[in-house]
Amino acid sequence: MALKRNAKLLYELHAQVCSVLSNAKRLEIIDLLRDGERTAGELCRKMGLPKANVSQQLSIMRGKGILLARREGRRIFYRLSQPRMLRAYDLLREVLLEKLETQGTIARSLHGIGAHGDKGIDLRGEGR
Repeated sequence: MALKRNAKLLYELHAQVCSVLSNAKRLEIIDLLRDGERTAGELCRKMGLPKANVSQQLSIMRGKGILLARREGRRIFYRLSQPRMLRAYDLLREVLLEKLETQGTIARSLHGIGAHGDKGIDLRGEGR
């Protein structure tokens, strides 16, 4: 019974982490933190977003244990709490890029996906 309860708890934790990662801005933050820690200001400049928006995403990610923060004077540096998470990020990205290739859409610039009414990627191989 304890094993079943632990499995259910693990499913729940997995779902919580996946829900945090279901936001494109948060995925971009993970990608930007792959090479080490950055301040909120650095992330804002790289992402081209207002500080309030980035700070909100950082707060959510810290609250779920995805990020750690370190204060140095007036600046706060953020880093991934588990850099191994990048393996899952990279694996899913590879799957998505392969899917784009099979759908013949890789020629499009990845920068604009979703920005102009794109319906997204159908992982079942069927049209949406």
